[in-house]
Amino acid sequence: MPLALLALAIGGFGIGTTEFVISGLLPELSTDLHVSIPTAGLLVSGYAFGVVVGAPLLTALGSRVSRKTMLLALMGLFTVGNLLCAIAPGYGVLMVARLVTAFAHGAYFGIGSVVAADLVRPEKRAGAIAFMFTGLTVANVLGVPGGTALGQAFGWRSTFWVVSVLGVLALAGIAALVPAQPRPSTDAGFRHELSVFRRGQVWLALAMTALGWAPVFTVITYIAPIATRITGFSSGAVPLLMVLFGVGMVAGNTLGGRLADRALMPSLYAILGSVIAVSIVLAVVIHGKAGVVVVMLLLGVAGSATIPPLQTRVLDKAVGAPTMASAANIAAFNLGNTVGPFLGGLAIDAGLGYAAPTWIAALLGTAGLAVAVASGTLDRRIRTSPDAVTPHAVPVGDAHVR
Repeated sequence: MPLALLALAIGGFGIGTTEFVISGLLPELSTDLHVSIPTAGLLVSGYAFGVVVGAPLLTALGSRVSRKTMLLALMGLFTVGNLLCAIAPGYGVLMVARLVTAFAHGAYFGIGSVVAADLVRPEKRAGAIAFMFTGLTVANVLGVPGGTALGQAFGWRSTFWVVSVLGVLALAGIAALVPAQPRPSTDAGFRHELSVFRRGQVWLALAMTALGWAPVFTVITYIAPIATRITGFSSGAVPLLMVLFGVGMVAGNTLGGRLADRALMPSLYAILGSVIAVSIVLAVVIHGKAGVVVVMLLLGVAGSATIPPLQTRVLDKAVGAPTMASAANIAAFNLGNTVGPFLGGLAIDAGLGYAAPTWIAALLGTAGLAVAVASGTLDRRIRTSPDAVTPHAVPVGDAHVR
């Protein structure tokens, strides 16, 4: 793998840490900011909403800037956002700071996915994307548990100070290792990128991403109160549970990339089915410590395994115009991050208890699998249509795909 992928992964590590660490610090944030846990959980949904808005917006604004320049600018914005989080005097300012930070997230992974795919041979695209997302998954093994433990020991603000330092390190890595990218010469390229949204299969790919990933955040957002108030773990055990989730994500990310390179849609069906199954199992074993420990690992595996095939699917359906569609797919991931925790919070506020998000996760996953099946069925109908033609290589950025 090219060293440039390592630089992209470094940025992903910082972003993954700041995105997920809030879940482990909900009780501390709730107490310090004098808000309820569901209200504190909206800091997760708010971040995700910022990604949904920021991904297409910043990708559009940067359409005439080279991809490397955009990656550097986005990581700079990410660093500033985390500094604002660290000094926020109250809940409202913290929410605004989270939104600022989130604006960089979607465009970074969207543009980074295209750069990663361009750096390798066509048959290795999913693996390259998976490697870039390794930074995000490793963040769940090291960054999130470490940030949770740090925040519990020294206050949640200390976590954001450390994440700001990670942003600076990521800036240096991108500057040193990512190769120069060509600068778009006209607006025609951007208009061509937008035209991809006329394709129905692109919208189906975005829908399966939002619904297929939503179960993971629906559960993980409320894992601290689930673990301490239902299962009976101490607050000190929450970082260890996050480590297990992160270990699972690292394994699942690699597995998902390999499976997607072999058989994309069959892999998606199986992986999305496993996300549903894990959510249901968690609901059943939620009162047992051993069961929750095992399920946290499996949730990481199943959840992370969805990322490479879902990102590859949208690139496949956006051949010739990948950048905006890739950024939109990152927005779709975070639309799932918004909807899942929001619905989970509504269920908790309605008195259904902290176990309710597990059942909501199963329902959202089922909807995602249904969309995937519909999309795959449409593919088969197109291939067997008398008007179907044999596909030729189509450029994706600087690479070619089949």
